[in-house]
Amino acid sequence: MTARTYFYCRVSTAEQTTENQVQAFRTKGYDVADDFVIEETISGSVAAMERPQFRAMVEHKLMKGDTLVVLKLDRLGRSNIDVQNTIQMLHGKGISVHSLDLPTNDLTTSEGRLMMQMFTAFAEFERNRLSERTIEGQERARKQGKVIGRPVKATPQKVAKLRRSKGDGGEGLSASQAAERLGVSLSTIKRLSAEAKKLEGEV
Repeated sequence: MTARTYFYCRVSTAEQTTENQVQAFRTKGYDVADDFVIEETISGSVAAMERPQFRAMVEHKLMKGDTLVVLKLDRLGRSNIDVQNTIQMLHGKGISVHSLDLPTNDLTTSEGRLMMQMFTAFAEFERNRLSERTIEGQERARKQGKVIGRPVKATPQKVAKLRRSKGDGGEGLSASQAAERLGVSLSTIKRLSAEAKKLEGEV
């Protein structure tokens, strides 16, 4: 059987497309046939063999002598270890792996494996540093009294002000209008209104 070339394209969200990845393959000189393009919308944090389309490709499409092409190493796994395990697994099946983000495309050669290990290690180090910087930044913000995370849409105080008559310093909105303003359900407005009245009674 003639060796075939498959192209695995992964994006993280439904708003993204794989068109740029397919175009990159063609730019690099690959003859891309639509039937051999495997597309998947899934987070990069999911291990390669836990991705439905990737697993189906490995188990039911790829055969000895075939080549698998990806745009970047992170399409092959969630971490340095996962990427290496995935490539070793494919290599064991007699499948060549090419990644366009490395000087040496073929990762199943000795030079390619060394290059892959270096790049994935650096990439993982940078991801870890980014995570550490994010945590450090959040900790500094907390010490400065800043609230971390998404602000609360509706509180008893906000609802009370919206519902209160204009003569009392409010906006005079109905329950449904307040719900629309705050982007919450009518039942939430009623619950928060009751909490606001209870708080006012305790003052």
